[in-house]
Amino acid sequence: MLQRTYFIFVATGLLGIASCTPADTGKPASNSKQPVAAESGTPAPEKDTPVVVIETSMGTIKVELNPVKAPITVKNFLSYVDDKHYDGTVFHRVIPNFMIQGGGFDERLKEKKAKPEIKNEAGNGLSNVRGTIAMARKGDPDSASAQFYINTEDNSRGLDRSGPAPQQAGYTVFGKVVSGMDTVDKIAAVRTGVKVLTNDDGQSGPSKDVPVENVVIKSIRRADK
Repeated sequence: MLQRTYFIFVATGLLGIASCTPADTGKPASNSKQPVAAESGTPAPEKDTPVVVIETSMGTIKVELNPVKAPITVKNFLSYVDDKHYDGTVFHRVIPNFMIQGGGFDERLKEKKAKPEIKNEAGNGLSNVRGTIAMARKGDPDSASAQFYINTEDNSRGLDRSGPAPQQAGYTVFGKVVSGMDTVDKIAAVRTGVKVLTNDDGQSGPSKDVPVENVVIKSIRRADK
């Protein structure tokens, strides 16, 4: 069985997201502490703000990153983008009314080798509201690497930093969708089931909430390249 988990839930709500294969989940409560992320008709991003284009098998998503609030996370994410790490990966975890998660497993559902883990930057003033992009991680707060997720609802209460304890550390938001939330919502609505995922160390095990048909990330590129 796979030893590392993506999500840890209890009956009263969401405790965490991590960066390997998931355990059983429940539906987290949600509220909004920050303005909702940009959707159609939103002004163009600031000139010096990095923007990436996520080309998927279901459409295009454009994301504005925030290097001021999340410098370590943005630098890490762009290093994977520039290395074309995300090409041919999938959204391997899709939970309606919650989020879509990807960037770690290829189309055979085998985890790609990731770079060293990075410091958690949750508590930076950015909240896990609808349309934001954030890093997945394991139980250790400083364990994000390549995998990311896009919130499809306001998940502030479950995913934002709420205190000093490790289980309250939260998940780092580092940008927001500026166009393509229709694509995000289409992905969030796909049929899912149980499939076997294989970690980069060769361990395999069943995982819930995996799309029945692969939702492929064809590429992620900087918008100015």
